[in-house]
Amino acid sequence: MRSLQQDWLVRISRQRVGVSVQVVVDVSASMAFGAHKPKLHVAADFIEALGYSAFRVGDALGMVAFDAAERADLYVPAMRNRGMGEAMSGMIRQCRAAPGSIAGLEQAVVRLVSRPGLVFLVSDFHWPLDRLGLTLDLLAGSFVVPMIIWDHAEIEPPDQDAIATLEDAESGASRTLWLRPKLRAQWRDNVALRRLELDRFFASRSIRPFYASGAFDADAMSEYFFEANA
Repeated sequence: MRSLQQDWLVRISRQRVGVSVQVVVDVSASMAFGAHKPKLHVAADFIEALGYSAFRVGDALGMVAFDAAERADLYVPAMRNRGMGEAMSGMIRQCRAAPGSIAGLEQAVVRLVSRPGLVFLVSDFHWPLDRLGLTLDLLAGSFVVPMIIWDHAEIEPPDQDAIATLEDAESGASRTLWLRPKLRAQWRDNVALRRLELDRFFASRSIRPFYASGAFDADAMSEYFFEANA
């Protein structure tokens, strides 16, 4: 009777049940890089915002971390607590980064097997993808959001020709290069190719990654979930 179009209106009563939200954080050496802010601090900003959001809706929040192995010192079991996100972000900001590998990720996610929920996989993904499928298989019962954090200085070369010493954050190996136009174009092409490779890999499993460059954008994350539910 209240519908102006005289359509049938049906109310469905459904009680919302809290879910388990887990953050899997890469704390390897490459995540300590950042021209203005370390990528680890971008991850920490996200975790702090996630903590506020999870508490408001009644979800439990937990964290596991890894470098070359699982970082047991950074493990936080999922719980509902007002200050959980802030506490976990502080742990990430203060942690000491070390060389990492995909094996560390595999060890870390074992804790989450048979615990369905929402899982954020936070990393720069600067490692081969050939073994990542196994990790995603272990998380098959969860909704997985890969959060790919890159710094502007690693995805965009200098504007001018220059001699630059570039260092691999994981191995410490360095090379001195003359950044001429051809090499700068190759740099940009390689970044675009890597992004395409990541997109295709996750798309093959019906997963869409979320990219963050230099800072965490809460509005962009909200838009990500709006599009996922559309």
